[in-house]
Amino acid sequence: MREIAMQAGTLWLREITRFMRQRSRVIGSFLQPLVFWLLLGAGLRASFRPAGMPAGMDYFQYLYPGFIVLVLLFTAIFATISTVEDRREGFLQGVLVAPISRATIVIGQALGGATLAWVPSVIFLVLAPFAGIHLTLGAALAAAAMMAVIAFALTCIGLAIAWKIESTQGFHAIMNLILVPIWLLSGAFWPIAGAPAALQWIMRLNPLTYGMAALRQTLYLGATEALGGLPSLAFAITIAIAFALATFALAARTARRATAF
Repeated sequence: MREIAMQAGTLWLREITRFMRQRSRVIGSFLQPLVFWLLLGAGLRASFRPAGMPAGMDYFQYLYPGFIVLVLLFTAIFATISTVEDRREGFLQGVLVAPISRATIVIGQALGGATLAWVPSVIFLVLAPFAGIHLTLGAALAAAAMMAVIAFALTCIGLAIAWKIESTQGFHAIMNLILVPIWLLSGAFWPIAGAPAALQWIMRLNPLTYGMAALRQTLYLGATEALGGLPSLAFAITIAIAFALATFALAARTARRATAF
C-alpha cells in the first residue's frame, strides 16, 4: 500500500509541477469561465429569468455555481490533455512498461488533474459575495468538498478519453462534444423545472446534474429551502460520489486495455 501511494504520489506531483510551469493554462482555466460569467450574468441579469428559478434570485446569482463547475471542466480538459502529450513524447510508454499497475497510474493522474481543477474553483469562491451569496465557513468547506468530487469525476472522464485518443485536436473535439453538453444539461444555465419535458428527463439522467444540485445546496448551507425543486442534499451527494467512482473505474479499465503503443 505504501509503495502504491508513493507511485501515485509521484505521478500526482508531476502533473502539478508541469501544469504550474504552463502559466497560460493556469490563467486560461480560471479567467475564461470568469469572463463568461460576468458577461452572460451581467447581460442577462435584468432581462432574463428562466422558468423554475427560485424566487428572490436573479440570473447572475443563479449562474454562479454553474460557472464554478465550468472552471472545473476547463481545467480537467487542460490537465488530462497531458496524457496525449505524454504518449507523443514517449513518457507514457515508459510508465506502461514499468512495474506499476495501470490503476495506480490512473489514480496519480486523476488526483493530479482533480487538484489542478479544484484549486482555481476554490479561488472562485472568493467571488461569492459579488453573486449575492454570503458564505459561512461551513458552507465554504462543504462546497469545496463537493467541488473535489466533481473535479475527480470530470478528470476521470478526460482520462478515459485521453487514453484512447492519439492527437490533441481529436481530444479537444471529443471532450467538447461530451463534456460541454453534460455541463449545459446539468442545471447550470436553467433549472430542471423550467426545461421542456424531454430535456427534463435527459437532465435527470445526467449524473452531473446531481453534482450541480449538491454544489448549489452546499453554497446555501442552512438555507436550502430558498432553492426549492432540487433533490435532497444526501441523495445528490450519493449520486455524485457514485458518478466519480464509476468514471474512475472506466478510466482504469481503459488504461488496462491500452498497449505500450
